[in-house]
Amino acid sequence: MPKPELAPEIERFYSHVIDEDARLSMSADGRLELLRTKEILRRFLPPAPARVLDVGGGTGVHACWLVKDGYRVDLVDPIARHVEQAAKICPASLGDARALEAADNSYDVVQLLGPLYHLPDPADRDQTLTEALRVLAPGGLVAAAAINRYSALFEHAALAHLQNERLQVTISEILRTAVHNGRHGFTLAYFHRAEELVDELRAAGFTEVSVFGIEGPAWSLLKTADHLPGIEPSALQALFESVLTAARLAEPYPELLSASSHLLAVGRAPE
Repeated sequence: MPKPELAPEIERFYSHVIDEDARLSMSADGRLELLRTKEILRRFLPPAPARVLDVGGGTGVHACWLVKDGYRVDLVDPIARHVEQAAKICPASLGDARALEAADNSYDVVQLLGPLYHLPDPADRDQTLTEALRVLAPGGLVAAAAINRYSALFEHAALAHLQNERLQVTISEILRTAVHNGRHGFTLAYFHRAEELVDELRAAGFTEVSVFGIEGPAWSLLKTADHLPGIEPSALQALFESVLTAARLAEPYPELLSASSHLLAVGRAPE
């Protein structure tokens, strides 16, 4: 298929700046994100060997554990470097979340664990969700991740960065517009509120929609500790376990969703 239309900031970031293959393993909060994503998804996934389409699946970090669990996984991503890496794990192809090549009703699960937070235009997010619904079998599962609207504020306050005036302007813009322009640090991105993410899935036609805070309300403490020079591994692990417990305990309380770094919504295609 033709090369996906991708904002140049995103292409540059994932092709030349960040190693996405290491993001969820090289930091304590990244490991927390991976662990929690896995444990939440495993509550909803149909039994293996169901068919999973991992849209925007990057280098195959999630495809890897799904394949090990016995699922038949196909991965689609707009970054050529990602597709090359993911092809070592499962069938992988270059593609666009807004225009999937998969046939109607051909998958039991569609994962969108990245696309929605790199599509600032609501029409693009709507089209992505419409495509996910199209390729899902009746009753199939969609899992869609988003960056929480307030995550940058929590992160940079915890890291003692907010004395930087340029960063104050950047975070103020994210809070006001929900968009990071990609000119400094992180790439072009959209930051959701939990209720907005639920509304987008419902508007696309999904039912039984629920949303979870992936890292929970204490993740920024873990990020701070991970940056402290000389912290003992045992102390960091003890904090990791405590923050993980906090994330699990927070799940029944929707008012705590806004404190998580990432959100994960799950829903069903109509029967």
